[in-house]
Amino acid sequence: MKPELIPGAGSPERLGATITAEGVNFAVYSETATAMWVSIYDELDQEVARVQLDGYDGNIYHGLIGRIGAGTRYGLRADGRYDPDQGYFFDPNKLLVDPYARRIDRTFVRSPRLRLHRDEAVDTAPLIPKAIVVGAENKPAAPRRKVPGLFYELNVRGYTMRHPSVQGPLRGTVSGLTTKRVVDHLRYLGVDTVELMPIAAFIDDGHLPSLGLTNAWGYNPVTYFAVDPRLAPRGPQELRNMTDVYRKAGISVILDVVYNHTGEGDANGPMLSLMGLDAMTYYRFIDVDGKKALVNDSGTGNTLRCDHPATQRLVIESLRYWVEEMGVSGFRFDLAPVLGREPGFNPNARMLQLIKSDPVLGKCILVAEPWDPGPGGYQLGQFGKEFREWNDTYRDDVRSFWRGDQGKIGALAGKVAGSAEIFDFAGRKPSAGVNMLAVHDGFTLADLVSYLDKHNEANGEGNRDGHNNNHSWNCGAEGPTDDAGIAAARKRDVRALLATLFLSRGIPLIQQGDEFGRSQQGNNNAYAQDNEITWVDWENADGALVDYVSALSDFRRLHPALTHDHFLTGQTRHGVRDVAWLHPDGREMNEHDWNDAGASVLGMRLQTADEDLIVWFNRRIDPVLARLPEGYWTVGLLSDDKAVLPLADRAATLPPRSVVVLLKGQIPPSKPEVPPQPQEVPVEPETPQPAPEPETVPSETPVEGPGNEPPEETPKE
Repeated sequence: MKPELIPGAGSPERLGATITAEGVNFAVYSETATAMWVSIYDELDQEVARVQLDGYDGNIYHGLIGRIGAGTRYGLRADGRYDPDQGYFFDPNKLLVDPYARRIDRTFVRSPRLRLHRDEAVDTAPLIPKAIVVGAENKPAAPRRKVPGLFYELNVRGYTMRHPSVQGPLRGTVSGLTTKRVVDHLRYLGVDTVELMPIAAFIDDGHLPSLGLTNAWGYNPVTYFAVDPRLAPRGPQELRNMTDVYRKAGISVILDVVYNHTGEGDANGPMLSLMGLDAMTYYRFIDVDGKKALVNDSGTGNTLRCDHPATQRLVIESLRYWVEEMGVSGFRFDLAPVLGREPGFNPNARMLQLIKSDPVLGKCILVAEPWDPGPGGYQLGQFGKEFREWNDTYRDDVRSFWRGDQGKIGALAGKVAGSAEIFDFAGRKPSAGVNMLAVHDGFTLADLVSYLDKHNEANGEGNRDGHNNNHSWNCGAEGPTDDAGIAAARKRDVRALLATLFLSRGIPLIQQGDEFGRSQQGNNNAYAQDNEITWVDWENADGALVDYVSALSDFRRLHPALTHDHFLTGQTRHGVRDVAWLHPDGREMNEHDWNDAGASVLGMRLQTADEDLIVWFNRRIDPVLARLPEGYWTVGLLSDDKAVLPLADRAATLPPRSVVVLLKGQIPPSKPEVPPQPQEVPVEPETPQPAPEPETVPSETPVEGPGNEPPEETPKE
């Protein structure tokens, strides 16, 4: 029987499509449309009914359509003023996706017909995915409240396309993440929080089809409720099953969400959803010479108007859907300053306050990417105690130190101590900062030490895209090499970088494959490479490096002195100083040492009531003799697996370009006939005699870099 409107029976209470006993209630927000229709389609994609909604209350069009239920395929059509120069784009020929749709039947594909002006337009229904009416089938899931211990960023498709345990149709999907070997790998690494790169349905960027490329990352969404059908071809239950599996394994799942723009782009982009329903409500405009122009604070053509109540409702209700029905435990907000633009950034913006105070979302893991391309868009440290924030200063300063840049010893200390200069106010702690060495946007960790420059030629933009200031080095050759010495140096540097990450205050994050040496062939902006460049190469994984990362994770967890959530200040806690910064000659660092541009070795002594340890960072290409405090010291961690660490005469010989952790223990009972265990020697108390000079290169000598001269610093982009 043909679907029919039940006159006067609709409700504006819930937006989207809601199943009732009589049929399906539809409700759509629009302040400027003059009419709204629901077009209903059969399995052959033929329009079987076009029903005009008869109710309009509080800017919401609504109506109850009988003789339909779960599984119904539909789209929306809106009429009203058509004047793009004034921000009006209404055209009933354009079929539009319901912004509250929970599921769509196909992926978005670009076509010139999607952006034709109204006087040239044709029916776009054959080009547009149809929303599918679904009911609420899941029991609400409670988010995990714990403080994350280790974030792991992954791209669903890239992570599973080549995994040996993910076969056939599971490849490239959310379900592919549920195989036992995938879950066991994450558990072995000590991961407790997986961050999925965007999974909401998205469309390719406008310039990619002509280049034969597609969007591999998903940062170009159209819907905010529906999972992209490529990632969950069997529907949203795939995601709920995945989050249930991970919850049982002790792993939280958070989503990378893009509430800063949509794939509709600028005024000449495809008409897909919000632009055709109510552009002035959902997007930010400014007046330019008497015309309305879309604001581009996102760098993609449009910017969500997050200070409007309708947009705020869309954001909050979609976030709650992911938590309550899909079982996710939190979110990483892409270009998060857009959430606080009114239009300038306000840390107390209504949108941010709604997220923080929501009874469901306020219990979630909330992570901000604290910058966007708009004016005043760099807001690191400004999102409040409810949020954790990606800390790009950690990435840049740690990279610069290990690259060999001058004057970086103090910056290294500040970062491993918790970045207090950024986060130590208003009750925030080191765990407010998410420390990373590499993420999706930039070099992989292996490429960081293998390429001096980006190599983005495959993106078709003449290598102009992507960051130019990567703080990278190549250890003596650009890209792949057969030189065994260079290959060994790169592995050594990767291990030192990873040790630095896991021994720092704050929450560490690693991206997919960095635990086993994944390369993107020097591409530092691989968003358009849905191919072997971004597909994780499991076959050539470095198993020894995986074991090392697992050991680092265990070591961090087993030594509370490394993870206590307070900034290292040198103050006394429970009768001992929480940190002392050591010069390799055994004394504490002084002002001259901190200002020594060539300083390349730093000791960090951490003490609690229960343990005492020293972390040594040596970026020199030569061994360095480091004098030790009195006591009995053993080697707890050595980043270079090919090196040995002699301990003798109250000193340790630090291997080149390494990180070393020494643990203090009790001197064993004296038994002259039994020699001490290897690498365990008692250190006698200090005497009044002058300490010998450390065997280091004098500070006035240029610092040796990691196999190549460091380039000059360039301003941060």
